Amino acid sequence: MIAGTPDPVAGAQDPPPAGVWNIANALTLLRIALVPLFVWLFFLDGTAMRLAAFAVFAVASITDKIDGDIARARGLVTDFGKIADPIADKALTGAALVSLSVMGELWWWVTAAIMVREIGITVMRFVVIRRGVIPASKGGKLKTMLQVLAIGLYILPGPLDYLRWAMMAAALVVTVVTGVDYVVQAWRMRRPSGDAA
Repeated sequence: MIAGTPDPVAGAQDPPPAGVWNIANALTLLRIALVPLFVWLFFLDGTAMRLAAFAVFAVASITDKIDGDIARARGLVTDFGKIADPIADKALTGAALVSLSVMGELWWWVTAAIMVREIGITVMRFVVIRRGVIPASKGGKLKTMLQVLAIGLYILPGPLDYLRWAMMAAALVVTVVTGVDYVVQAWRMRRPSGDAA
């Protein structure tokens, strides 16, 4: 390095952390706000209302993809977003699953199995948050996509039973498998660093 020139490494500064109030987190909060609108439309009679409920569910689900892309592209990933995003997902899918079971269109045991896993993993994330945040894994994202597709098929009117069952079965299997994976990650985080692997 030429004498007298500033050291680019020494003079470089890390970019400031992203603030909680940003477009990505705003989309996450919008997804949460759309949940009661979806439920209200779902329980109204008529094919038009069912299609409207599907549209709201689809828009809310799409915001999950958009807010994640924006957060990564613009450096807006925050701890709040890492926690709020999966909570928003669970609020939307949970409301849809419970609504479908109340209407007798989905077995309660399926709803119970998925919700126990989702709520359990969310609680576990808060328990281990002092040791670190467990971000959504690729398997977790696949699980969310399969759940959204399966629920969407159940919301849509029409003779789609076999396709609905197949998609929900796939979603249920991935939900359980990824749940076990998150438990293993949390267990490793809670163990003292000096323990043998």
